[in-house]
Amino acid sequence: MAERDDPGIIGRRVQQLRTKRGLTQKQLAEPAYTPAYISTLEAGRVRASEPALRHIAGRLGVAYDELATGRPAHLATGLRLRLTDARRTLATGEAEVAAEQYGTLLAEAQTHGLVAEQAAALLGLGECALETGDLEVARTRFEQSEQRLGDAPLPQRVPALRGRAVSHYLAGELRYSCYLFESTLDELNRNGLHDPDALLLLYTGVIAPYMDMGAHARAAQAAEFALALAPRAGDPALVARMHRSVARTLLAEGRTAEADASLAKAAELYRQLQIRTELANCHWMRGYLYAQNGELERAESELRQAQTMLSAKRAALYTSQVNVELADVLHRRGKSREAAALLREVLGDLSSERGAVHSAGAHRLLGIIAEDARDTEAAEEHYVRAMSLLERAGAAGDLADLCRLLGDLLRRTGRIEAALDAYRTGLGHRTSPGTTTLGAAPAPPPL
Repeated sequence: MAERDDPGIIGRRVQQLRTKRGLTQKQLAEPAYTPAYISTLEAGRVRASEPALRHIAGRLGVAYDELATGRPAHLATGLRLRLTDARRTLATGEAEVAAEQYGTLLAEAQTHGLVAEQAAALLGLGECALETGDLEVARTRFEQSEQRLGDAPLPQRVPALRGRAVSHYLAGELRYSCYLFESTLDELNRNGLHDPDALLLLYTGVIAPYMDMGAHARAAQAAEFALALAPRAGDPALVARMHRSVARTLLAEGRTAEADASLAKAAELYRQLQIRTELANCHWMRGYLYAQNGELERAESELRQAQTMLSAKRAALYTSQVNVELADVLHRRGKSREAAALLREVLGDLSSERGAVHSAGAHRLLGIIAEDARDTEAAEEHYVRAMSLLERAGAAGDLADLCRLLGDLLRRTGRIEAALDAYRTGLGHRTSPGTTTLGAAPAPPPL
């Protein structure tokens, strides 16, 4: 129930409505209360009980909430229905249109002091900004949503916390992203706040930064917990996202058929729910799966479909990330010139603060293409740039592989000491992946 206004404001409201309807204090009070009580209430000298306000609201012909808060009847309900409409707009991939809807709803919720609806609108604005690649805006909106919720139970704040963690992950701040996910999971599980949707949202979200950091054991454990929680979750979109994320851990373990089946489940759920951007991400992940399995023609087809769907919806950051995967497949299919052109275009959209891991992937692939063309100077420059990006992001697994590539290049050009340094750096990052940057694992859920 919404918080009531103070007695003085309610008293003036009662008096205005009574006068407008031509009622005396006695007529308003009868039969349960006295005219003196109404007089005291209108003067703001007493805080009316809920039964008294409900009686007065009935006599005045207004809703209780309208009398207690001054908000038009059913305002909050109407705003929540329109928030649902904005979510549907975002699901179709129309992020900019959805942002306009959320902005209007935020202004209305602020005007009428509807805090929960403000938090929901800010959360939606954060999701819109994630989709368009405005990571700083996204982070700010998620922080504001969390602030609006204030002392609300932690499970209610989880979507905003998850949004912040994802925005840091996409910016290349993998360690901090993991910290946000893990600290929230730890607090939920240690305090017995076992909300299935909240836990599933977090375990699903932490898989990607774990994988990029090389913490494969933790990613696999998060996937195991997510799979166990899925039957208890109430949101089918969460279950679909879980299947898509879990596919990545299955693929890393060589369980290709299971990964493909998991992606098929996710895609079918997204089709039913008409969530177009996430469906595009399923095509993206399926393309990655086929590429890892050596099925390059199928990989190219899936990635091009993802590219078309995402670019049509102006999901710029995700489109650039897909293009890096597509360029890798094109290079492996002998289309290196097309791949290089695509990568140079991608690097205009990515940076160390926006898609750092994929920006490093673009430089790595350009280095390989340059090496194939015997341009060792250009290859070395790209490898060094990629190393800088990956070191900043803490992407241990990719960094170890890159150090090997650079070491091989330096060795072939006769710089043995420099090559040894590169190999040693790579071995350092390969040792116990993930454990040098992550603390103790969070408390597990009671499964």
